[in-house]
Amino acid sequence: MWRSEPPAERCFHVYGQDLAALQWDGEGLPILALHGWLDNAASFLPLAGKLPNPMVALDFAGHGHSDHRPADQATHYVDHVRDVLAVADALGWQRFVLMGHSMGAGVACLFAGTFPERVEKLVLIEGLGPPATAGDDAPDTLRKAIEQMLTLPGKRKPVYADPEQAVAARLPALGGLEEASARLLCERGLEPVDGGWTWRADARLRLTSSLRLTEEQVEGFVRAIRAPTLLILGDQGLGGDGRFDHRIAWLADVTVGRLPGRHHLHMDDPAPVATEIGAFLDG
Repeated sequence: MWRSEPPAERCFHVYGQDLAALQWDGEGLPILALHGWLDNAASFLPLAGKLPNPMVALDFAGHGHSDHRPADQATHYVDHVRDVLAVADALGWQRFVLMGHSMGAGVACLFAGTFPERVEKLVLIEGLGPPATAGDDAPDTLRKAIEQMLTLPGKRKPVYADPEQAVAARLPALGGLEEASARLLCERGLEPVDGGWTWRADARLRLTSSLRLTEEQVEGFVRAIRAPTLLILGDQGLGGDGRFDHRIAWLADVTVGRLPGRHHLHMDDPAPVATEIGAFLDG
């Protein structure tokens, strides 16, 4: 399947914010797609062209074309879960395929564990649950986060003379990605400013999280997932070192696909990833 038509831009008003998304028409189970940290909905452009299903790829708050959280409000990882629920409700999707890459896979696990009745199937790419922090480290983590918040007003985002400089800066991230992939992310992730271009993303996204779940809490969410799950890992990606292997055992119904590729394998080489997903959805 090669889908060539461009996606439509969508906007969802959620908890006082406008969340942007890309939407493709199609046939089959609808897919709600969640991108990784500091990425955006364009992360799924290559994959959408090779799947027949209706798909909506969301820009998380503070990413892509979505609004930032209010300036006087701290950003919290778990708030993305309620945003996903609100978008699914706005689409009228009572049951759907939830697909996430990296951070999006972590959010997808939290959602699928919290609202298992809404998820028909779960597709995780290079991620299984959110990052965890040991309970003893929580006070130091909170202190570090608050100290970073206090210094944030004095910091400025980098300004690039042209978008190509931004593409070059994006290439090494998380083990590297192909230039075409970096360019897609930059096309949606940049905005013009005096002197050039800078990132649209909320600067607070780079701060230490105020509070992370413990590994025990992550286990509780993952064990609550009822949907059949496909986990796709790149041999040169985050999953290549076995960091997710102990969490795989927490899933009640899981298929693991290990493919050649780096962290953004769904962008760099989408055909094998689409083949895995297509077989899983049809099975």
